[in-house]
Amino acid sequence: MASPPESTKTSLRQRLLARAGERWPQLTGLQVRHRGQFAYITGELADGTTMPMFRLRYGGSATTWGFAIYLASRDTYEDSILPSGLPTGTPAEALDCACGLYLNDPTAWQPPTN
Repeated sequence: MASPPESTKTSLRQRLLARAGERWPQLTGLQVRHRGQFAYITGELADGTTMPMFRLRYGGSATTWGFAIYLASRDTYEDSILPSGLPTGTPAEALDCACGLYLNDPTAWQPPTN
């Protein structure tokens, strides 16, 4: 698969920052870097700590991406399943899943209550 166009890269960054602002006040920033079809997301905490969190794989859509969680124990990314049970989802779903793990908030994996 080809690299995402610049407009998709911009949209991805905006979507992730918006979701982080809505749901994850522990994050003071996000770094999004692109390499080929992949986007690598690193979270920034208030104390200056940065932590790799997850990788997204572009599949031709700005709204649905493949998901891989960062494994600190192996210093690599591993294709993973989102709480929806699917290997692909929105950037917000991926951010919530990774933050639930790295920021120790399992409520991120629970379906919203109506």
